[in-house]
Amino acid sequence: MVAVLGVDACPAGWVAVGLRDGRFAGARTDTDLRSLLREGAERFEVVAVDMPLGLLDAGWRRADAQAAALLGRLRGSVFRVPPHAVWQEEHYEAANHRCRELTGAGLSRQSWGLAAKLREANGCLADPGGDRLFEVHPEVSFWALAGKVPLPHRKKSWAGQTARRSLLEAAGVVLPDDLGDAGRVPPDDVLDAAAAAWSAHRIAQGLARPLPDPPESDPRGRPIAIWY
Repeated sequence: MVAVLGVDACPAGWVAVGLRDGRFAGARTDTDLRSLLREGAERFEVVAVDMPLGLLDAGWRRADAQAAALLGRLRGSVFRVPPHAVWQEEHYEAANHRCRELTGAGLSRQSWGLAAKLREANGCLADPGGDRLFEVHPEVSFWALAGKVPLPHRKKSWAGQTARRSLLEAAGVVLPDDLGDAGRVPPDDVLDAAAAAWSAHRIAQGLARPLPDPPESDPRGRPIAIWY
């Protein structure tokens, strides 16, 4: 049995969808990513997280540029991830200044809004079992599910959510109407977690591909890539 987990950030913290042999096996939420991962520490072979994992010392990551290039009208869902030092700053103004020093361009406030969760996720890489964590981007996963074609509708629209749920169902990931506490999470976050789980199952099977291929490496030699 292959058990995997897909995780997405949400307003309440984090939402996770589990799969066993590619089929839905539960959903849950937690305010803390470490707590969520600890619950399934012995069960999950792969945990796919919709959050940048792995940072450079300078310049922009190739993974983000390549993901954006695939997504057509939805390319805005991918933000460029600046170097490690930028995320160590405490305030946006200092982070924006450091970003200009290291990349030649500024940092958007929208990107900076992910700072706390990005730090949280990257901190988990050094924990026991951190090698099970892989970075994914749900829109890239849905692009792959759709036959490597960008989806025409955004994920918060009715048409977009209907299309994404249908793509997951066609791949065997059927989300029940009753998700328990996870049912309080915004629908697009649940769908993103399910898409991450689909990619996690592909990673566990050895079928997933990285962007870029081959991946870049962070200063510690860990691969930096978006998997799908």
